[in-house]
Amino acid sequence: MSSEALETTKAQESRNAIERLYIEMRHLLISGTFKPSGISGKVLREALRTLSPEIYGLMTDINKVELDGLVYVIDRLPKGLEECRYVKLTSEEGFNHSNFEVIIPPKRVRNCYRVDKEQMIIEVTRGRSEIYDILTHLTFLYNEAHKIVRHSFSEKGEPIREWLKLEEIVQGTVEITEENHDKAFAYLSTILGRTFEETKSAYARFQENPEHNNGFFHIIYWLGRIAAEEYFQHIDREVSFSPTLRERIGRHIYGEKWAYNIKKALLDADLIQRPVHIISANMHSVLNTLFAYGALHKQFRKDISIFDLALELRKPETDLDSQVVDFAQKHGMITLYDNLGTNLTVQIFDMAQVQPESLAPELICNAEYLQNEKPVIIVMDYAFGEQAYETMDELLKPLKINGKEIKMNVASISIMGKAGILEGDKGDIMIPTSHVFEGTADNYPFANEFKAQDFEGNGVAVFEGAMITVLGTSLQNRDVLEYFKNSSWRAVGLEMEGAHYQKAIQAESMIRKNISNEVVLRYAYYASDNPLLTGSTLASGSLGMVGVKPTYLITIQIIKKILGKK
Repeated sequence: MSSEALETTKAQESRNAIERLYIEMRHLLISGTFKPSGISGKVLREALRTLSPEIYGLMTDINKVELDGLVYVIDRLPKGLEECRYVKLTSEEGFNHSNFEVIIPPKRVRNCYRVDKEQMIIEVTRGRSEIYDILTHLTFLYNEAHKIVRHSFSEKGEPIREWLKLEEIVQGTVEITEENHDKAFAYLSTILGRTFEETKSAYARFQENPEHNNGFFHIIYWLGRIAAEEYFQHIDREVSFSPTLRERIGRHIYGEKWAYNIKKALLDADLIQRPVHIISANMHSVLNTLFAYGALHKQFRKDISIFDLALELRKPETDLDSQVVDFAQKHGMITLYDNLGTNLTVQIFDMAQVQPESLAPELICNAEYLQNEKPVIIVMDYAFGEQAYETMDELLKPLKINGKEIKMNVASISIMGKAGILEGDKGDIMIPTSHVFEGTADNYPFANEFKAQDFEGNGVAVFEGAMITVLGTSLQNRDVLEYFKNSSWRAVGLEMEGAHYQKAIQAESMIRKNISNEVVLRYAYYASDNPLLTGSTLASGSLGMVGVKPTYLITIQIIKKILGKK
């Protein structure tokens, strides 16, 4: 058998594992509860081990606890979850009015509540993608917890010496000092099956956000303790879904309210009939591109670039951000903070109130067009997976007031996102020609106004081709990614929202006729990671300063396309 056939077979096995995970997680959502040590939990673990996602590194190695993946997962789950035997996923059901402390993970904005020492509640408002994301992370966490137990206890449940030493540290019997901290790392490295150096490095990564986790020693101890009680004392863990969550999932409850507030704000400001340009992006790059120069250039120099201003704005010791926001509010910016469950903030910019001379030199502005057309820009924060369909679908529908329908005059839709790249490295740019929805027959070719040449000559590599919309970035493995890259798909990257956005746009333009078929579409992504390169996955750390240039290159091109129209 040829090597190509073998690779295809491996890719097929991996895709089958993704499908098993997807089906099993949907089954669990319908059934309402499962035990990680039960049959369903074992199915999830086996499928995830078969898949062996790149982001989870050494998950399949029974002798080594995966540390980079552990940091990645803990950053996306609520603080203290490692201590909880019961995890319950709910919709927004009024816990925000309780006296429970709200716990928000640093890398996933979602409300979580610690009910008691054993139970954690996680609110799900972004749809099925968020559920799959949480269940995948929990499955990885429980898999690593079993490794900790195997390293720390005999078959009869008797703890080894290193576990007892770790217990003394966590329970406060022994305090870690400069004199004995190396001993603590030596104990912990035995429990983890990792080197002394690897253990110290992982400890340092957890210390980067000490307010958002309980510390490396504490996390390892409690993961092992709960798993040991489950294994030796048969005290089961349980993951459940509230009836209200199961009833609401997929019904657009949050997106409908969110979209209504946006369109009502446009109506109240007499902007809804103006040419509307929708941008899905972060909450700072469009704001800074439009207003940072006008607000700050007198403090620096007249020819300062948007990129240099962006770097100045990242410095934590300044109050430059507030100056830009104040300037923007005086020139037509409206901010809508969402408290209805989507967690998507929205900015509305009335470009009729923007003075062309206050714009940065990089922005080519057609002053006559700006004065005559008076465009309006809506910037919505990044959606998450299937939430992209819900929010875009609801936003593009007409506003219904007193029995009348008022349609927005949508002129363009621009999607700027971060994605995994399959050829290239962090900070490069991808221009999609189509979105291919992994695991389905749904493919979305479209006319992208962006071309590779729009970004060339700026010292950033640009790749053009198909993008794969995946069920979750944490479910991707090398074989599947190599298949999409090297087969006739010739994919350049992977992300989680593109097909969902395009599904909503095509439904509203081609079927419901709520927006024109002539709406201009622009998609561009910057690479947050390369899952095919060792040390370049999302688990290896944040993009940092590398992401500034591609983020603003894409943003500037979007604004130039909107304001520079002839």
